[in-house]
Amino acid sequence: MHDTLASNKRIAKNTLLLYFRMIILMLVSLYTSRVILDALGEADYGIYNVVGGVVAMFSVLSSSLSGSISRFITYELGTGNKERLSKIFSTSVNIQLLMAVLVVMLCEVIGVWFLNTKMNIPEGRMEAANWVLHFSIASFAVNLVSLPYNATIIAHERMGVFAYISILEAGLKLLIAYLIYVSPVDKLILYGGLILGVSLIIRIIYGIYCGHHFEEAKYKFVLEHSLLKEMANFASWNLFGNTAYMLNTQGVNMLINVYFGVTCNAARAIAVQVDTAVTQFVNNFMTAINPQITKSYAAGDYEYMAKLVCRGTKYSFFIMYLFVVPMVLEADTILGIWLKKVPTDTVVFMRLVLFSTLATLLGNPMYTAIQATGKIRRYQIEVVSVGCLVFPLSWLAYALGAPAYMTYVIFAVLYFSLNFIRLATLRRLMNFPVWMFVRSVFGRIGPCSILMFLVPGLTIVFMQPSFIRLLLVCMVSLLWSVTCIYYVGLEQGERSFFLDKIKQLLASKLHIHI
Repeated sequence: MHDTLASNKRIAKNTLLLYFRMIILMLVSLYTSRVILDALGEADYGIYNVVGGVVAMFSVLSSSLSGSISRFITYELGTGNKERLSKIFSTSVNIQLLMAVLVVMLCEVIGVWFLNTKMNIPEGRMEAANWVLHFSIASFAVNLVSLPYNATIIAHERMGVFAYISILEAGLKLLIAYLIYVSPVDKLILYGGLILGVSLIIRIIYGIYCGHHFEEAKYKFVLEHSLLKEMANFASWNLFGNTAYMLNTQGVNMLINVYFGVTCNAARAIAVQVDTAVTQFVNNFMTAINPQITKSYAAGDYEYMAKLVCRGTKYSFFIMYLFVVPMVLEADTILGIWLKKVPTDTVVFMRLVLFSTLATLLGNPMYTAIQATGKIRRYQIEVVSVGCLVFPLSWLAYALGAPAYMTYVIFAVLYFSLNFIRLATLRRLMNFPVWMFVRSVFGRIGPCSILMFLVPGLTIVFMQPSFIRLLLVCMVSLLWSVTCIYYVGLEQGERSFFLDKIKQLLASKLHIHI
């Protein structure tokens, strides 16, 4: 029915390739953030993130289409229909080109108006902010057109290529950080222009690779109304759901700007940067496993798909939590070492952002499984009815005098509750084993997540803040967390599986018999 061994090996290989990519990207990202914050200053750094957020608000359009493209390409690979796969790719390119034109027009009209009339920009920096907006719009349009090519590479599970191109992109951004630091011209404007240049280079590389390696990636003008309608219908419901998420992130960023100013935007941006770097560890695992979830559904192997969803949820949570424990406990020291000057409220932002991401993380594998079915109308209505409350509740909280970080408390509570809607949806669509999920996932991560804080927390209590304490907390946290995960988080069969894999890995690498 399903070659489970081959699929597991493919997932493991692709995960390792993506982790190699992630380690380099994370180091580059954290270093460049430090340099750029120092070069631009808190105010300009905050301007870049909040102005870029104006454009990111329109990314709800692209993310909706991206989810549609990835689902259709991966699903068709699972069925093996090459002719339809070629039509899907070409139709995707047509849609993205049209959307790029639409987004540029909307951003240049609505975005420019909003920036110049509503946003809280320091005196004398409005011209630079407008340049950043134009560059961000152009970069966004370029990335939009790249989506079908990126989706094709991931659907074919060519993670090595995906990793190498991403590392090249990281290297170019490292060069940008150096140029910004030594530049005599307006650093904020130059930064926006150079980011656009990198987007163009990466877009060209993706196009060349896909054209040479994937038969379906050779663009042909296709106008098949039934396929266009099917993809547009799927994307429209994705758009409906993504609108709520956009308001809860970039929309809230605008609220923070209005109520607290660009310095608070800078603090939030730093916290999100840390969260993004850590989340890459989980995203790499899920990028490797998501195509297998969709292909399993396309092949009718619902039992294997359910196992992938359960294990993907639990393992991604534990991967993230390995970093959450020491980063929450030592947030002050970590930020103090990383940044020359830590913006106010960054510490509390960072802690709450990490916990809110955990709440979202639990639902990602379930969402992939729901997307695979193509039946998302009712699901999106139910999710949006709850998820869209983050923005108005945050607005109300700010109006009543709540601190800026209160939005993440609201976000975490609401997005955790969405996981029960996802479980109900999966049970309705494919008789998903909900009790197995609750027992093997929630029943394991609940007690484990509490235990993992105990021993590192005692280290914090009995030592004064220092670099030595940071190192000790990280080591103790890693050893104690792995122990908790092994004995409390994993079931007996999973423990045996991991022991066997470690033995096989050591035997193959060291050429010894174990």
